[in-house]
Amino acid sequence: MDRCIVLVDAGYLLGAAATLLTGDAARARLSVDHAGLIQQIRERAQTETGQPLLRIYWFDGAPDRVPQPEHRRLRVMPRVTVRLGMLTRVDGRSQQKGVDAAMHAQLTELARHKAACDIVLITGDGDLLPGVMAAKEHGVAMHLWAVQAADGAYNQSEDLVAEADERQLLDRTWLTRAITAAEPAPLDELVQPAPQPPTHSAAPSGPIPAPARTPTPGDLARSAPTVALRWSSDSGSVDPDDKIPLLETLTTSRQVWLDREQDLSVSGEPHEVGKIFAARWAERLPREHAADLLARLDHAHPRIPRSLDSELLRYAARFGTVANDTLDISDDHRVQLRAGFWTGIEQSTDALSAQTP
Repeated sequence: MDRCIVLVDAGYLLGAAATLLTGDAARARLSVDHAGLIQQIRERAQTETGQPLLRIYWFDGAPDRVPQPEHRRLRVMPRVTVRLGMLTRVDGRSQQKGVDAAMHAQLTELARHKAACDIVLITGDGDLLPGVMAAKEHGVAMHLWAVQAADGAYNQSEDLVAEADERQLLDRTWLTRAITAAEPAPLDELVQPAPQPPTHSAAPSGPIPAPARTPTPGDLARSAPTVALRWSSDSGSVDPDDKIPLLETLTTSRQVWLDREQDLSVSGEPHEVGKIFAARWAERLPREHAADLLARLDHAHPRIPRSLDSELLRYAARFGTVANDTLDISDDHRVQLRAGFWTGIEQSTDALSAQTP
């Protein structure tokens, strides 16, 4: 009983933080260090309640309740439990469904079973008021944390604020230790404009500049999202007609088991997924063919062979990177997957070169 629990409404926490830091409630405008944020919440909860932490419940929405990369990172962290509701689009805006009901049910169940003497809520939803009132009747001290509002006013239900036993503010200084406004990726000046012909026939003075280097696929991938990277197909459902050996055919039954074990710790970030896939594929290529096949991929035209493209998309689907069975995938995630793929290929090429006498 002498312990504390934290219930986090991620939609409120990150949406209010986005409004404060960027002027827009879109969470995509934020860069979040989830490990750092969880540690901050844990330390502050223990300090303010004077009790050790039992658990942090992270409530969020996801399309079809499929865990997204951030949820995969969070749910393997110590003392963190992720609960997902539905995420839908209404009039072009994302809306959570079922999150407040799940929080209410969890709050009342924890209080009824006397799982903690102090419960911290990070939410602004007035629908939790009955749950807060019931928890207090079971002898639980209720702490309500608010995210600093952009306009200086409240961004929480007034009744919820009034009912809480203790109230604290998560101000800009505290938030920005782990949450910052995302900066757009700068365009790498990789592709130089073609040199213009001289306007006169006079001999140039000084050394002649070296011609611009042709960018590699990895160069182009790292310049994302401003450089469009093409895929061989829209859905990945294509015949393996390019004679490239697939990872599936190069993988033994024992390696399948080991890969699945490793995948449990993969966050699901598209770049990481692409890198892991490429590294496994390149590592398992027969050595007598590896140099030739990797050389065929490492040229200035950033295209993954069609059959390998299809297999990469199917692999990414395991992590929720692809939202549904038709392998629809956003342009941003396509770019990130490809960037990760080329990173893995380049690292494998470097390793292969180091082994070559």
